[in-house]
Amino acid sequence: MLNHYETVFIITPVLSEAQMKEAVQKFRDLIVSEGGEVVCEEDWGLKKMAYPIQKKSTGFYNLIEFKAASDFVAKLETEFRRDERVIRFLTFRMDKHAVDYSIRRRNQKQTPATQKEE
Repeated sequence: MLNHYETVFIITPVLSEAQMKEAVQKFRDLIVSEGGEVVCEEDWGLKKMAYPIQKKSTGFYNLIEFKAASDFVAKLETEFRRDERVIRFLTFRMDKHAVDYSIRRRNQKQTPATQKEE
């Protein structure tokens, strides 16, 4: 059975836009190649961090919501640790309430755009 997960990771700000997108693509491809399914992906852009990490005060924030087998998270986090472009990461298993909240949040984001078109 596939569990629902959400991972947020921060990529170093010294990369170009193309290099940052390539790093995100690497992790998306890893999820799919291991039999997972990407549910939602958000690029939060370049943000200021609360405190410097590796002498950097900003980073590219990315969120990927996905379904995968429970043993896959260890592989994903190992890849995060091996990739020098990733400053920080956090992955957690979503319970049914978190999944419902995520679905409602995505629907609310889509609603204002459709209202503008009318």
